Order: sequence, then C-alpha cells, then structure tokens
Amino acid sequence: MQPGSIVLFHNAALHTPEALPTILETLLQEGYTFVPISQLILPGTCGTDYTIDHTGRQCPA
Repeated sequence: MQPGSIVLFHNAALHTPEALPTILETLLQEGYTFVPISQLILPGTCGTDYTIDHTGRQCPA
C-alpha cells in the first residue's frame, strides 16, 4: 500500500466479507483515507489526455 493505491477485493472471494473490516480499520489506523475511484482516475482518453506507465499508473499527457 502507498498513497494513491487502488485496492481490489473480489466480491466472490470466500473470506472477503469477514476480512474487510479488519483491513479497513488497519489502513485507517495507519493514516490512510478512502476516496471514490473517480478522484483517482484521470479523465479523458488514454494516449491523448494521459498515458499509463509500466507500473500501471496514469500520467497526464
């Protein structure tokens, strides 16, 4: 985890529902906050408005 990370939880995973509260509480205690994905994803068209680097991060064009 690092600032700006997007965490994916598969809703069909066997233990996700019971593990999620502990994971979220731990991240909050470590100082992380949660925002809607719309605040992290750059708008526009890939290749025109942004590129995606080798780590999967969007970079403004």
